[in-house]
Amino acid sequence: MLSGFKEFLMRGNVVELAVAVVVGSAFTAIVTAFTDKIVNPLIAALGGSPEFGLGFHIREGNPATFIDFGAVITAAINFLIIAAVVYFILIMPMNKLAEMNARRKGISTEEAAATETELLAEIRDLLQQQNGVSTKKVDPSVANDDDPTGRHAE
Repeated sequence: MLSGFKEFLMRGNVVELAVAVVVGSAFTAIVTAFTDKIVNPLIAALGGSPEFGLGFHIREGNPATFIDFGAVITAAINFLIIAAVVYFILIMPMNKLAEMNARRKGISTEEAAATETELLAEIRDLLQQQNGVSTKKVDPSVANDDDPTGRHAE
């Protein structure tokens, strides 16, 4: 029982996912500190009021009606920084590693793409057969235009 659990945990994807979660949460803290301590003051400097930064009240005197554009801009910058780091630090190297691994196994990326396309075509054909749609190639000049299903006359 424990050996199966250990095997599950030691799979590459599970370990990589755990590492990604830990690194992602640590990196999120860094980016949040950067945006809170550096970006927010810069955005507030662009706004009219030093008290509120880049935003305004819909109804004066009611803090619940404050629209804070600075927080939205900060969140967008935060997202872009995290997305860029994840892409350039995790995704690109993993794609290169998968490509090198495929080359080592003797599978070219073109062959893999062709195999995937063929597999998708087979799946499409099987689904069409299950739904009763013909996969035969028919000359469009002999099509039955009265048939609402789009099936051709033979």
